[in-house]
Amino acid sequence: MPEKIRLTIFTDGGARGNPGPAGIGAVIKDEQGRLLAFVSRYIGRATNNQAEYQAVLAAMEEAQRFSPAAIDFFLDSELVARQLSGAYKVKNRELAPLFVKVHNAGLSCPKIVYHHVPREQNREADKLVNQAIDQALK
Repeated sequence: MPEKIRLTIFTDGGARGNPGPAGIGAVIKDEQGRLLAFVSRYIGRATNNQAEYQAVLAAMEEAQRFSPAAIDFFLDSELVARQLSGAYKVKNRELAPLFVKVHNAGLSCPKIVYHHVPREQNREADKLVNQAIDQALK
């Protein structure tokens, strides 16, 4: 049986107009920093926070292929990172169902930690968001 790995995942979501045309991006790497998978998808009309949650959810679904023992998520949305960590309550009715979906998807992984990082440290995922939106709006 293969050894379970620890994944590092950078996610981002963005909307032009907030709400507006939105996209998600995620970069999934192994412990050595090797790229395992990525997500770049247009999701239609959404707010920035909705897109952030959908990016985490899509990354979580993609990560399940690797049966990870642990996942470190890095997001440049302080609100979403802190809500998923349990430091902030989810008060927005639009975000609550997305929070529940992410929580439920994460039950398959023994350990998940959410980290807030500055936007400059999340450039790869941000680039995937913009590529998805640009492609959809052509």
